[in-house]
Amino acid sequence: MVKLNKIYTRTGDDGTTGLVDGSRVAKSAPRMEAIGTVDEANSVLGLLATDLAQSHHGAAIARIQNDLFDLGADLATRGDDFTPSEMVLRIVPAQAEWLEREIDAAGEQLEPLTSFVLPGGSEASARAHLARAVVRRAERTMVTLAAAERVNPAAMAYINRLSDYLFQLARLLNDCGRADVKWVPGGSR
Repeated sequence: MVKLNKIYTRTGDDGTTGLVDGSRVAKSAPRMEAIGTVDEANSVLGLLATDLAQSHHGAAIARIQNDLFDLGADLATRGDDFTPSEMVLRIVPAQAEWLEREIDAAGEQLEPLTSFVLPGGSEASARAHLARAVVRRAERTMVTLAAAERVNPAAMAYINRLSDYLFQLARLLNDCGRADVKWVPGGSR
């Protein structure tokens, strides 16, 4: 259980922040960019959750938001051993596998894609598309980090699946794809 009695510590006033192992890194470091973008994705999902609170999708988003906290903890833990333990929280393959099952279940309900779709349609779908775009950015920051330091492969798989899940969810929220906004190439109407 986490207990925070004081929100500010003043330890970051020098432009650094602490990782799980107690080491300090610049707030501008690739690791912190990845952690921050995952946090931003989680915040955007919180906005989407307000639309979906009393549905299966709302429960899924709540689970994903918790997974994103796990992902942030994983990213804040340096090292080459990605095995979770009582003291180390890591993303595990089962988390991405759950997303895959959700993606497949959504696919069974959706109209087939006949065009690229634009973000929009219903407000909830637009929010899911916004979350998808932020998750894609989080993935790019993780790829940048992985070019310099080891990153948990299960975490990389999870963030990649999450954007796919959010695309499917956006389509579900557009009347199972029937209300998708279709791309019109070249602007011709």
